[in-house]
Amino acid sequence: MGLKKTPANGMRDILPREMEIRDYLISLIKKTYSEFGFLSIETPCIENIENLTSKQGGENEKLIFKILKRGEKLNLADAKNESDLTDLGLRYDLTVPMVRYYANHENELPTPFKVLQMGNVWRADRPQKGRYRQFMQCDIDIIGEGTNLAEIELILATTTALDRMGFKNFQIRINERRLLKGMAAYCGFTEEEYDGVFINLDKLDKIGIDGVRAELTEEGYDAEKIDRYIALFEGMEKAEDKLQYLKNTISGSMEEDVIPNLQETIRMVDEVKTAKFEMVFDPSIVRGMSYYTGTIFEIAMPELGISCGGGGRYDKMVGRFIDKDLPACGLSIGFERILLILMEQGFEIPGKPEKVAYLLDKGVTGDKLTEVFAKAKAEREDGTNVQILSMMKNKKFQKQQLSAQGYERFEEFYAD
Repeated sequence: MGLKKTPANGMRDILPREMEIRDYLISLIKKTYSEFGFLSIETPCIENIENLTSKQGGENEKLIFKILKRGEKLNLADAKNESDLTDLGLRYDLTVPMVRYYANHENELPTPFKVLQMGNVWRADRPQKGRYRQFMQCDIDIIGEGTNLAEIELILATTTALDRMGFKNFQIRINERRLLKGMAAYCGFTEEEYDGVFINLDKLDKIGIDGVRAELTEEGYDAEKIDRYIALFEGMEKAEDKLQYLKNTISGSMEEDVIPNLQETIRMVDEVKTAKFEMVFDPSIVRGMSYYTGTIFEIAMPELGISCGGGGRYDKMVGRFIDKDLPACGLSIGFERILLILMEQGFEIPGKPEKVAYLLDKGVTGDKLTEVFAKAKAEREDGTNVQILSMMKNKKFQKQQLSAQGYERFEEFYAD
């Protein structure tokens, strides 16, 4: 039986055309984020299994590719459960590894620490179009900044990068986990009920407010609490300013700074932004990760009917690694989704150098060949991409293939 030429299920090979655009986007993103003071780092693709299963990654913890112990550590005979067999796993996101990195190097890093990380992550998910088991993530995070300066900088840096990729008229939808809890508390739900309520609220854009009411009722929540909860959302729909409505209605159910902080973040971004996008308060955004503690956001593209990124504040995660909590906030763009959109739109890299192919007849040798290399060197120094190839018998087909790779000019060389 021969070796398999196709990738493992859920993985894929990347062809040169896509790789060229990937490299361009990576370079553009890194350049943009560096202008905002973010420092690039890299963490290993493998993490200790206890870090990955620490109940910080939500549903993603069910999708970990776990790695068997090796050598004498792998004792199959005495193993009673999975934890006896595994000690490592492939990272399912970049946030947990980045926080571990910070905890390990805290004394060597600046405060606040503004960090950029781009790299592949792995999830044992069911493969489908546009969703693979290996994919790239692109995160920026700020550790050590407790004010909304962190949120503002993250939003401005991310939207600048999206603008430079050519995206317009998108939205940054923003909410606050403490506000979500304050709304639930105002309606009489207990802390133990919050997660169940939020899971149903997260479906609002798909099933509507009546659907949320029906789901909560079916799951047995108190009818009076449900009515009060639904009334909040109906009140916001009628209000000219949703945040001001909530401030006037439920302010006593949470910390006083929550709504003013959100209002200032939205106002400040709107005043100083350079990209064409809209800041939108969306009370239905939940974000599934259990580690979020404050502001949460999503990047939405209404014209395409998709979201392509998100993030939020996670002030308690660093304290899981060291003996003190530090404020932390991050925002991730959906690199693979953005790449797919651009590919489908026929994206062309702006300012690409001219590409020329030199086609050499088999008689080109000696001094003539030296002349060809000298000419290629001169063109490359002027910024032209030059490829030197032996001329094929079917020259027309050869040129067609090269044209598909972006070669615009051809020069043919023959023996004198």
